[in-house]
Formats: sequence, C-alpha cells, structure tokens
Amino acid sequence: MDKAIVLIDAGYFSKVLNALGRPNIDFAKFSDLLCQRANSERLRTYYYDCLSYQGYKPTKDERNRYIAKRKFVSVLNRLPRFEVRLGRLSRSGDSFKQKGIDTLLSIDLTRLAWRGIIQKEILVSGDSDFAPAIREAKLAGVIVQIYYLKSKFTSVHDELFEVSDEQFEISKELLSSVVRK
Repeated sequence: MDKAIVLIDAGYFSKVLNALGRPNIDFAKFSDLLCQRANSERLRTYYYDCLSYQGYKPTKDERNRYIAKRKFVSVLNRLPRFEVRLGRLSRSGDSFKQKGIDTLLSIDLTRLAWRGIIQKEILVSGDSDFAPAIREAKLAGVIVQIYYLKSKFTSVHDELFEVSDEQFEISKELLSSVVRK
C-alpha cells in the first residue's frame, strides 16, 4: 500500500472550518480519511500554525489566547503520527501576519518527496505559494492531491489546480464522519 503524508495549512483550514459552520473535528480521523480516499497509509500529518501573539507586556486577553493555543497545539502533538510545525506571528499595527509557515510547509513538501519513503502528498491549502514545491515533489515521482473549499470566505488559487495531480473539494459531507460527538 502507498504511504502518504498530510500537510495542513492551519490558517487556511480554520477559514474552511469557519465557512462550514465550525465543526469540531477529530484531526487524526480527518487525516486518516484523506489517506483512505487516496488508498494510502498515513505516515504522518504535519500541521502548520503559529502560536497566538503576545506583546512585550502581554494583555490578559493576549495571555489567554496564547495559553489556549498552546493547549490546542499540545493536544495535536499527542495525536498518533501528528506533528505541529510552528512559525511565528508578527504584528504590524492592528493586523497580524504569519511568518515562516509557507517556508516550513514547502521544505517538508519537497524534502519528504525526495526521500522516497512516500508516494502521495495530500495538501490542505489554497495558497499558490506552494506551487513551486508541488512541482518539485512531482519531479520526485510523488502524486500531489489538494483539498480545498471554494466559498466567499476562502479561496483556492487556480495555479494549484494546474500543478496538482488531483483536486478534491472539502464539504460538510466529507467532514461529517470526522466530527467529534
């Protein structure tokens, strides 16, 4: 049986979940479902995210968000074959921007493809920044699937459709079997 990895862009996936009514999903079951649909065994899931922002003198709200996010990351890291890869959150005025996430994901996408231990990579994202890494993974002989949601709250760049081997839309029906009861 083929081996696969799942790469989840947390910023994108949280928008997907928000657009679909914020279902409380089991991330391990979700990853296993994607691999099952790819007729593959899941080697590992990589989840790319940032901890919540804390200023030099954090407010109570900043501390609470940071602690909640830290707990969430800890829960994910305890799941079987699951690894959270953290970037950092940068603040500019009232807006925040993730730093390092695209780089970490792109490195893993290419590095794991060229190691020859997997046959498929399943990417949950809509970001065209991953197109060069997808092309590189395909050169290594890996089949790259993307999972996306097209809605007014999320987007998927056309370039991802052009470079990926297979594309699947995330729906409420898809998630229904992995929702926590």
